[in-house]
Amino acid sequence: MSTTAATDVSALLDATDRFADRHNGPDPAEVRDMLDLIGATSLEELINDAVPEDIRLDRPLDLPASRTEAQALADLREIVEKNIVRRSLIGMGYAACETPAVILRNLFENPGWYTQYTPYQAEISQGRLEALLNFQQMVSDLTGLPLANASLLDEATAAAEAMAMAKGIAGKKKNTFVIDAGCHPQTIGVVTTRARTMGIDVRVTTQISNLKSEIAEQAFGVLVQYPTTTGAIVDYRELAERVHEAGGLVVAAADILSLCVLTPPGEWGADICVGNTQRFGVPMGFGGPHAAFMATLDKHARKMPGRLVGVSKDAHGDVAYRLTLQTREQHIRRDKATSNICTAQVLLAIMASMFAVYHGPEGLRRIAERVRLLTAALAAGLQRVGHEVTPGPRFDTVHVKPVGLEIDQIVRVAGLNDFNFRRVDDGLCITLDQRTDRDEVQQIIECFSGGGTTRLHIDELAAEALDDPEAWYKRTTGYLTHPVFNTHHSEHELLRYLQRLQSKDLSLTHSMIPLGSCTMKLNAAAEMLPVSWPGFSELHPYAPTPQTKGYAELFEQLETWLSEITGFAAVSLQPNAGSQGEYAGLLAIRRYHESRGDTGRDICLIPDSAHGTNPASAVIAGMKVVVIKCQDNGDIDLDDLTAKCEEHSDKLAALMVTYPSTHGVFEKHIRTVCQVVHDHGGQVYMDGANMNAQVGLCRPGDFGADVCHLNLHKTFCIPHGGGGPGMGPIGVAEHLAPFLPGDPTDADSAAVSAAPFGSPSILPISWMYIAMMGPAGLKRATELAILNANYMAKRLEGHFGVLFTGNNGRVAHEFIIDARPFKNVTVEDIAKRLMDYGFHAPTMSWPVSGTLMIEPTESETKAELDRFCDAMIAIRGEIDEQPELLKNAPHTVHAVSGDEWPHPYSRQQAAYALPWVRANKFWPSIGRIDNVYGDRNVVCTCPPIESYAQS
Repeated sequence: MSTTAATDVSALLDATDRFADRHNGPDPAEVRDMLDLIGATSLEELINDAVPEDIRLDRPLDLPASRTEAQALADLREIVEKNIVRRSLIGMGYAACETPAVILRNLFENPGWYTQYTPYQAEISQGRLEALLNFQQMVSDLTGLPLANASLLDEATAAAEAMAMAKGIAGKKKNTFVIDAGCHPQTIGVVTTRARTMGIDVRVTTQISNLKSEIAEQAFGVLVQYPTTTGAIVDYRELAERVHEAGGLVVAAADILSLCVLTPPGEWGADICVGNTQRFGVPMGFGGPHAAFMATLDKHARKMPGRLVGVSKDAHGDVAYRLTLQTREQHIRRDKATSNICTAQVLLAIMASMFAVYHGPEGLRRIAERVRLLTAALAAGLQRVGHEVTPGPRFDTVHVKPVGLEIDQIVRVAGLNDFNFRRVDDGLCITLDQRTDRDEVQQIIECFSGGGTTRLHIDELAAEALDDPEAWYKRTTGYLTHPVFNTHHSEHELLRYLQRLQSKDLSLTHSMIPLGSCTMKLNAAAEMLPVSWPGFSELHPYAPTPQTKGYAELFEQLETWLSEITGFAAVSLQPNAGSQGEYAGLLAIRRYHESRGDTGRDICLIPDSAHGTNPASAVIAGMKVVVIKCQDNGDIDLDDLTAKCEEHSDKLAALMVTYPSTHGVFEKHIRTVCQVVHDHGGQVYMDGANMNAQVGLCRPGDFGADVCHLNLHKTFCIPHGGGGPGMGPIGVAEHLAPFLPGDPTDADSAAVSAAPFGSPSILPISWMYIAMMGPAGLKRATELAILNANYMAKRLEGHFGVLFTGNNGRVAHEFIIDARPFKNVTVEDIAKRLMDYGFHAPTMSWPVSGTLMIEPTESETKAELDRFCDAMIAIRGEIDEQPELLKNAPHTVHAVSGDEWPHPYSRQQAAYALPWVRANKFWPSIGRIDNVYGDRNVVCTCPPIESYAQS
């Protein structure tokens, strides 16, 4: 048999379901056509043109060979089966719950929801904005505070944000923050880390109720847990009065379910309330992702971190939602920011809000009251069998000190009955949840009975434990009275409501989302499937180590793979957002300098083109920002960099640099940039936002970076979820490895997230992606990302100016087109007109005002790239001939089908400007939103139902 025939047979016998062919958009014929257009003979020639030779990797990545979808899923199944799912009654802010199937299937597992982008383009984001407004209303009602944001990352970081917010409100006169020892230990750890970098004096006290007046006078804020980590419901009213009299603020970290039956913090004096909505239908997931919340007083709106959804109106006067007060965001405030929060937890916030919509106020109250009564029964039962239970009111947690039995003996018996309890000092804490029933309470009591059977009547125990209905801690005010929480209690109604909202939002299920620097690529179904597996979703983040061996293996493999991809010695998976990765990376650099006695190194150099989270992260990491100029071609100005390094040589801590640059080019002098910083004792932090252009071609650790964060929700396929979840692990060089984030329950470990591994339940997505792509597939994906960008730039360059190019006139995986020459329209007009063509706009006015940054990703086919280019070329013609089309965009179905049509162009031109639009028309649900009205009339809770009727 000839060699050719043998090769053909071998190819036929290879696996048929190669995943890389499904992930990557262009097929070989399309690749050839695209190369012809841009004037390259091969992908290799294109990459040689675009990527500097001195940084290119000269070997394949040392990763396992690619696996089929079936193989990867089977291998991951073997890993997950090493996890042991027990009833973890550990508490610490995490509790098992029931995710209604209608929410699991139609929201959490639905690409129409999880492939959306952050709702900056409000006209095509009304569904998730309404759901987030519901979330804000829910949080506001339950906390008793009028203003809530649209979620934060986790409870511990929310508490750290609250501390920074309180400091910002108090000003420079006070610098002490007091933390009650009754707070969850991971919250104390994360807040302490943040305080240390911000120069805040933290004092943890066991005497919070008897806070000395001199400490109160020094404190700008006090943090308490409600109920405490050991379950006590403490009366903080007098404390709040004392703190307020001294000019400070009270921050309450509250259990969201408890607030259905307990007096809300806003009623007993809290100024800020934070917490976690995990137990509203979101699995524990070994720590995340979960949506944290923050609520405060209206007067603090402009100091509040994160995003706020507000009510405005559109061009037709109809009710419309948008992200409001955007001047608070870090990309505007930059080095004056007190927060670097960028990613929220939108998908999880929407799940929690729909849990409340589905159950309604009475359903939530029943769940909470049942947990409270079963907890009371457990406490009474434990006392009945002879043990010491901490007295006082409680919600879901019993603190018990065993009498006559050793703690180890009880823990052993509990383990035999598949229970995990939490050790606390000389006792145990047991936290009940939505899944607890009478039988489980009986089984827990028997664990404390020396192995014998002690049958108790749980209903009688609960009845005996009923306390005074007039007690101060009993909630008397109503909540969730808005119709949205009282209308959708049947599955049919909730299903239709979810579908109604989903239909208003553009996602990757409709068309490409060409956002430069945001990398909206395929989130493959095979990657997403394992997230719902119980072995990943049902573990408590502080479950005993022998029960989490599967996760440990997953982490070890993923860390090894990411180390190989980036060229770094070690990786931390703890940061649960890109912003947290930036913070953790700079924190590692700071701690490294301190370990060497260089305590004065606090200068961070940042190019003026950097994303706003960079200077914000530097500030909260305790550094001072010095801006570096960029040249006209977008490259870092080497002369300015050298001068600034020399000027600050003794104090230089770090340079933050994005690569490829935010201008969409591979800077050819990147090695020199890194060397100049190193020569002056600094470290190089690389923002990994553009890692999608590097995988398999070059590695940051090889050409000079000391630390790099990786946006797993970009390059490694975790979906954006409408604005979160995200993951931002960091890779570091060997000398920085000792300074990676540690155990969050250890206040000295520099932890940045509440859980040791951030949001672990979504890490299987990136594991699956790397496993299925293999080294060759990953490299091919990078090459195609660069090809797609160069193809689109070539198609558009005769119609729009391409602002920056690198070597040989090539761009990287994204490029910028210039709209500044157009005097009659703005980039916002172009963005709104793109909606009429069924597209989300590219990134607007960043890093250069008046421009659009386009990133197609490797997952888009040539046909989709051409559709977008055709739309942009058509819009270019409209700019010259009918600019009114752009000024009035987007055009809704109500406007196009209305009785009146006052425009000089036809309805056909407004709605169906190109033939293919009619075949798959996406209608924006509202007209252009009135941003000014929304900022002048800030309303961040659900409007009354009458407003919809009036619209």
